[in-house]
Amino acid sequence: MSKKIVAGLGLIAASMISSEIANAQQAGDLFVRARAIYVMPDESATTSIGGTVDIDNKVVPEVDFTYFIADNIGLELIAATTKHNVVGVGTALGASADLGSAWLLPPTLSLQYHVPVGNNSGVKPYFGAGVNYTFFYSEKEAGGAISDFNLKDSFGFSLQVGVDFEISENTFLNLDVKKLFLSTDAEINGGAVTADVKINPWIIGGGIGFKF
Repeated sequence: MSKKIVAGLGLIAASMISSEIANAQQAGDLFVRARAIYVMPDESATTSIGGTVDIDNKVVPEVDFTYFIADNIGLELIAATTKHNVVGVGTALGASADLGSAWLLPPTLSLQYHVPVGNNSGVKPYFGAGVNYTFFYSEKEAGGAISDFNLKDSFGFSLQVGVDFEISENTFLNLDVKKLFLSTDAEINGGAVTADVKINPWIIGGGIGFKF
């Protein structure tokens, strides 16, 4: 193989590598996204009165921030809050009994890896894993036989996969799917009824993001 061919191949390889580097997410970059998220609890429960629970789905706005601590390695913090209604199913209270409602605030911090791609592609996938601490607040009992409804704050874990689609140098569309492993201890009527509730929601989001 001639020296010219070797040199030519070397230039092509260098060009490809520089293209990857140029399009990589760099340390110090900040992404800010605004998304609409669909929260789908994958609930189950063990209760002192038998049966299980049903928790409704919700669509809410969400904002998140991703700061790159190294090239292609980011820390994402999301903030959103949802209100859910809880129904007892097949318990001693009946086939279906309203228990109450509560607001959930589960700030989640994820460590992400953003897969570097060439300059000719505006598609940038990523995946991550993280932790969350869920605050339950403004609990409200359903009334009737339910005089008190309380949920305990708790730690959880998360898994995530997503993709950004560039529409300009510093603007992109985003799709994101998270799975939170989240549970809580519930007390009804001052502890007369207790439940170990696994909420474990899927969170599907889409929106727009900006790079700073």
